[in-house]
Amino acid sequence: MNAKRFGFLAAFAASLIALPAIYPVDVLAADSAVIQTKDGWYKALVDFDFVRANVDIPPKKGVMLIDSRPAARQFDPGHIPGSVNIPDSQFEKQSDKLPADKATLLIFYCGGVDCMLSHTSAMKAEKLGYTNIKVYPAGMPDWIKQGGAVSVSAAYIKKLIDDKASYVLIDARPKRVSDKGMIPTSINISDSEFDKHVDKLPADKSTPLIFYCGGLDCVLSDNSAAKARKLGYTKVLTYPEGYPEWEKIHGAATVAASAPSASGATAKPSAVALVPGKEKGSVTVDSFEQVWKANPESIMLIDVRDPKEVAAGTIKGAVSLPINDLEKKVGTLPADKPVVFICGTGARSGEAYDTVKLLRDEVKAYFIDADIKFNGDGGYSMVPKK
Repeated sequence: MNAKRFGFLAAFAASLIALPAIYPVDVLAADSAVIQTKDGWYKALVDFDFVRANVDIPPKKGVMLIDSRPAARQFDPGHIPGSVNIPDSQFEKQSDKLPADKATLLIFYCGGVDCMLSHTSAMKAEKLGYTNIKVYPAGMPDWIKQGGAVSVSAAYIKKLIDDKASYVLIDARPKRVSDKGMIPTSINISDSEFDKHVDKLPADKSTPLIFYCGGLDCVLSDNSAAKARKLGYTKVLTYPEGYPEWEKIHGAATVAASAPSASGATAKPSAVALVPGKEKGSVTVDSFEQVWKANPESIMLIDVRDPKEVAAGTIKGAVSLPINDLEKKVGTLPADKPVVFICGTGARSGEAYDTVKLLRDEVKAYFIDADIKFNGDGGYSMVPKK
């Protein structure tokens, strides 16, 4: 071996690092700067920065990230957040998971530069007529090396529970929501009160922590996971699909009965007015929409999601006040007209209601207990919680 080639290999080897044991990766990450195209690779390749710009919770519109690795041994224990698992060996059987819009950006990845699964799947997708396909050849090893967040599946959590493994599963939703049902073995640490309850976290910073909340539209688990990393925890994971998916797969863990109204009957509106919903402090979607349409100035509508979420879309006329800022700004809320809180799932808006009633009971506070989809043009759609 000549000296020049030996020097290249030595430099390449020096660029590799060992991966944490919590992540199911069998190969070491190659520095993207030295990755060379191989025979059989797909034609359109992207790097970590491109993928990172297209990975988000909630998932970015018009983008699907596809993990081509086998489910149980590789995808379930660790994948890029928001990924859809379509193992290359099952591509034909599971192609219905692909989006209907053939112009959707599809990003395939697998187990690194020696893994061909993402390339073969990309070629299969192209044959199906998809026109905007990319492959991240460095894949999961590079994602971990570069510090990308890692998520796990429901199947992996179920296995941890069954095996009585060492881990801490954390529900980042407000207590009023988690009390209705949590994944078994979970503890509740609401993201908005994370700093007040860090004593619930394990003393051993190497203990695996898995955060979840109200599904792919909920950012609470991501927020809490970031806070845990800042505290020095080294094995922080998320389950982005959260409790909604778990409940769909395994059924509700626990369900608290709704408290009846004082009169034992549902209040009826006189003319156009806010009508109490099933949950204490909530109002029905129908009554809100009637009032908002007829006289929007009669109420203050407050979106308590993070600024990043609000910037992507909110109800036209709503005021942005992040839940984490509510306590210090509660004195600015009006007492002469109703204040209605909204978020994406009813979790944070319900917590906002609880906070205001605790600190300023004179405020006529309410919240909307519904799944809300926000459009970038100020429009929205609401589906009441059952």
